[in-house]
Amino acid sequence: MVTTSSGKPRKPVLRSTRAAAPSTGTGSSAPGRAAAPAAESAGSAGSKRTPRKPAEPDKKPSLFERGIVLLEGSRRKATGSAYYTILGASLALTAIGLMMVLSASSVESIAASAGESVGSTFSFFMKQALFAALGVAAMLGLSRLGPQTYRKLAWLALIGAFFLLILVFIPGVGKEVGGNRNWIEIGPISGQPSEAAKLAMAVWFASVLATKQKLLTSWKHALVPVVFPGGAVLIGLVLIGKDLGTVIIMGMIMIASLFFAGAPLRFIAAMVAAGAAGAALMSMVSGNRTSRISAWLGQDCGAGLCDQANAGLYALASGGWFGVGIGQSRQKWSWIPEAHNDFIFAIIGEEFGLLGTLLIVLLFGVLAVATIRMTMRHTDPFIRIVCGSILVWIIGQAFVNIAMVTGLLPVIGVPLPFISYGGSSLTFTLMAIGVLLSFARKVPEHNL
Repeated sequence: MVTTSSGKPRKPVLRSTRAAAPSTGTGSSAPGRAAAPAAESAGSAGSKRTPRKPAEPDKKPSLFERGIVLLEGSRRKATGSAYYTILGASLALTAIGLMMVLSASSVESIAASAGESVGSTFSFFMKQALFAALGVAAMLGLSRLGPQTYRKLAWLALIGAFFLLILVFIPGVGKEVGGNRNWIEIGPISGQPSEAAKLAMAVWFASVLATKQKLLTSWKHALVPVVFPGGAVLIGLVLIGKDLGTVIIMGMIMIASLFFAGAPLRFIAAMVAAGAAGAALMSMVSGNRTSRISAWLGQDCGAGLCDQANAGLYALASGGWFGVGIGQSRQKWSWIPEAHNDFIFAIIGEEFGLLGTLLIVLLFGVLAVATIRMTMRHTDPFIRIVCGSILVWIIGQAFVNIAMVTGLLPVIGVPLPFISYGGSSLTFTLMAIGVLLSFARKVPEHNL
């Protein structure tokens, strides 16, 4: 008993040995030292405790892993930036294309309008601007649709593309341009049905493969009906029209759809090998294609076979760093045939120099990165397959065109997306962007 100052006895109070958590201040280490003897006495009493293992330091991700996370963007909050990035890059490329079509086609427009009204001088530009307006309107309209709507439209799009390709071989409707029978002309309207087939293939492949995703380990389910009869029929119709360049792009779309659907890589590798062998065979049996390959290898430049490729390289070389100025190209004066079509990238390099060509490459890169980041957040296989196929279509076609102009590939008739002259190409490319925008409108927060 303890006696207080008032003389009354008081029982001693037992204090807890658990140290209280420090509030603030510099003496926070004292309670920790006071609790240590209590823990030792508890251990001596016989209650054995397993010592806690020290926490292992987090493994630092490699540079490659950090790059993938940055590209994917799944660990960041979805802000909707992918929508505006895809839209901005596409509209910027379209605006540059209209400007370059006006510049590159001016010589041919003036020659064609000799003796006619002055208004026809801008005929190529006015047609391209009209198709650009139609394409942007269609793009914004498609951006309002959802995945279920595209699934319902998949078969209708495939059937429509098939009948459009059949029209190419009907006398009076289909026509041959540059040795390729891949055009239809109905009144004042003409276009390439193969451009519509590209978009139809991307949507239909995704609809079928998303349904059969768990069965794709079997080669029968992976190839039927996507490769045969679906893809084979459309590609075969284009191949009959002798348009090997478009066939290559359509084959890339088919391979991309199988890859993003998760088909075994051995199937994809076999298809790539078969496609490469088929392309080589088609080149060998065609004198025109064989001569182009010989000219590309520098073995035969007779009869002016190397003139177009050399003129494109001269244009890029004369442009230097900053170019000769807009509208000041010299190679477009009949040195490069139809400079506003497949070789428009050379005119960009001549008038805007290396910086202008790098800007085009940068815009395509921005479009690709934004599409990848948006696609990686989605878990719906249909969305992933559609976006992956459209991405390979646009970026792959741009790569083939730029490689052709710079001499890395032989000359084949593949336009530069958004920029080369061609109403059907521009319209359906913008429609494909509208499909991407429809999926970018609602992006999941996380996909981890």
